[in-house]
Amino acid sequence: MQLGSLARYALFAALLGVSVLTYLREQQPRQSLAPAQTPEVIAAGERQTTGAPAASVPAGSGFDFYVLALSWSPSYCAAEGSNANRQQCSTGRPYGFVVHGLWPQYEQGYPQDCTTDEPRDVPFSQARQLSDIMPSAGLVTYEWRKHGTCTGLTQKDYFSVMRQAVSRVAIPSAYNQPTQRAPVNPQLVEQAFVTANPGMTRDAVSVTCDSTFLREVRVCLTKDLQFRSCPEIDRSSCRRRSVDMPGTR
Repeated sequence: MQLGSLARYALFAALLGVSVLTYLREQQPRQSLAPAQTPEVIAAGERQTTGAPAASVPAGSGFDFYVLALSWSPSYCAAEGSNANRQQCSTGRPYGFVVHGLWPQYEQGYPQDCTTDEPRDVPFSQARQLSDIMPSAGLVTYEWRKHGTCTGLTQKDYFSVMRQAVSRVAIPSAYNQPTQRAPVNPQLVEQAFVTANPGMTRDAVSVTCDSTFLREVRVCLTKDLQFRSCPEIDRSSCRRRSVDMPGTR
């Protein structure tokens, strides 16, 4: 073969190789310039930006909205004394705000003790999974029978929504720990929750009390767990200027 023919053959082979490599690169999926993120990171980013729950919320039916009732555990334990639930109030259990319940509500009034095809009892294994937010297994079953059965949800979905609702509400830093403190003004506690939760308004939260203790913070949420006003719940707010908010015993 002559030298000119060899040069032309080498040039053709080089051009063919470049064409093949270019074709193969174009067939590969195009990647975003943004760094890859795990689902957990994406969900956290969305929650910080939009205030929306990280996961989809199972859709309840037969009511208008939810009330998430957060009980100040030391008040319950002090008020009930020897009758208090031991799982919640035994020495060394440092509970502050815990879940009293997630209640389906009408605009006026609420349903309770509804008929359901779901079991009436909650398995102990299911109740234990909620012990960090709802330490009394007996209360878990009671709340399911009285309120959960009226949501149109399965047991599993009801408690999933409950946990998502808890994660939706930020506890103000001043009330994160169940330490002993001076008497508090319930209206200032309410304002602290509004400040700590963008999108929450004063008519979407209610702080309740008895004659001595601050008892609960009740937060109104839509079925997809957005803050919403609830005049009837708001009217139940504590009217006292000062109540005790004890620490753990």
